[in-house]
Amino acid sequence: MFVCCVCDSNSIDVNTSSGSVRGQTLHVLNRKIHQFLNIPYAEPPLGPLRFAPPLPLNAPKQDIIDGTKLGNSCIQRMIIGVNISEDCLVLNIWTANVDNSDDSPSLTVLKPVMFYIYGGGLSLDSIFYDHYNASVLATNDVVVVSVNYRVGPLGFLYGADRTAPGNAGFYDQLLALKWVRENIHAFGGDKDQMTIFGQSAGSWSVSAHILSPLSKGLFKRAIMQSGSLMYNRERPVLNTVEALQKAKQLAKRLNCDQYDYKWLDCLRAIQDPNLFIKVPENGNPYILTHSVFGTEFLPILPQKSLELGLYNSDIELIAGVTANEGTSLGFGLVPEMRAELTEPLFRKAVHDLRNDYHNINVDKVCDHYLKGVHKTNSSQLKAAFRLLLGDLAITCPTYHFAKRLAANGHRVYFYQLSFQCKLFDSHMGCIPGHVCHGADLNLCFGHPLKQQTLFTETEYDFSIDVMKMWTNFAKTGKPHDIWPQLWDKSVIRVKDLNPNDLSLILDNPFESTCDGIWSQYF
Repeated sequence: MFVCCVCDSNSIDVNTSSGSVRGQTLHVLNRKIHQFLNIPYAEPPLGPLRFAPPLPLNAPKQDIIDGTKLGNSCIQRMIIGVNISEDCLVLNIWTANVDNSDDSPSLTVLKPVMFYIYGGGLSLDSIFYDHYNASVLATNDVVVVSVNYRVGPLGFLYGADRTAPGNAGFYDQLLALKWVRENIHAFGGDKDQMTIFGQSAGSWSVSAHILSPLSKGLFKRAIMQSGSLMYNRERPVLNTVEALQKAKQLAKRLNCDQYDYKWLDCLRAIQDPNLFIKVPENGNPYILTHSVFGTEFLPILPQKSLELGLYNSDIELIAGVTANEGTSLGFGLVPEMRAELTEPLFRKAVHDLRNDYHNINVDKVCDHYLKGVHKTNSSQLKAAFRLLLGDLAITCPTYHFAKRLAANGHRVYFYQLSFQCKLFDSHMGCIPGHVCHGADLNLCFGHPLKQQTLFTETEYDFSIDVMKMWTNFAKTGKPHDIWPQLWDKSVIRVKDLNPNDLSLILDNPFESTCDGIWSQYF
């Protein structure tokens, strides 16, 4: 069924279950990389399909799918430079492995597949941003896929109904994984050598697929970059009762009768999907979206899943964090960080975090992070809060998720990135000398190789090293010969990811934080 042909010097057609896709041949680092954009993997989630798990395409497209042009991003706020629409369930593919023209040998070896899931707090982002272009990564003898999925209320609204089961965005990713398994050999990829990877909320998503019974058998390895769906061990961040309450509050705001049994139909009848992302008066435009536990996709708490072995246990894992995860998070998520910070405001901000991070012992946590801090010094208070927020929201959830997998006997590697490209400082508002949330993306997507004049030689070489580790792991399950597993003879070993010394291994840098003040929380 699957054939490919070179139609002219720069285009190539591949037949898939969605129809024939016309891609474009790029010349990247003296390699030919074939890029296929905007491939539909599902029926558009419109009308009655709004909030519902996606449906596979009814039939292949009759016309050739133009995989040379950017498509729609999903409905979201705070996005620039791309078109948004509910008709957004598409994926991109980069591969060196489909050209069977006369001057190229016939395909013999299928390549490992790396399936990328973007971040954005489950509220925004898109595969069509250039920083997710994986053409450089694909020069490392892997096939790379990236997937659009619904975000915000359209992706995660819970209606206590099989047509709105919550976590629709995760169901989108799930269907895309199934599409890739069915079709990726046409692009030279091996469906049985699948690594899913993501950063921030993409890392949340990776952890969701590790936990979900629905994702079993769809991937072999996983890379979690800064994030996991692990919150307080006593209760989820959002249960079905709370999620339904939030959904009905949204219905009320959009003039749908929340007490009418047809309230979901009313929401589906709204013509302008942008109304779902309109910021309420005095609302925070940076708001995160949370997945819903106690559902078909995420039946039980992560801690319980990992304790009882009720997760996808046939996997290997890389997980890791940046050295200063909280530095760039606080400004958007915590209003108190945008003005002078006092000790009472510090404690109030920690107390308010309990809206999402339930059961925080505010006094105990504040006392820990305020040790040695001058209580009248706003800069020191902000620095302490950034540390606290980074540990609570990113570092410790990622670490504890990985540690539990390692304790269960899995091959798990953990890193702490302690190096940041200078360009990231200026573009992302990171404090000089810090290594902020997202600093890994430049490196693992090979930005220094694409735009060499903007990066230093050290950054160029280090990006090559990071891509090699990521793709080695996708190929063999082992990133590097001198990178020990996290659980090494009952000792916690963490790789310091830094070009100045690629052999440096840290002995539990989280002893006083994740394994100290937060040990009972997670």
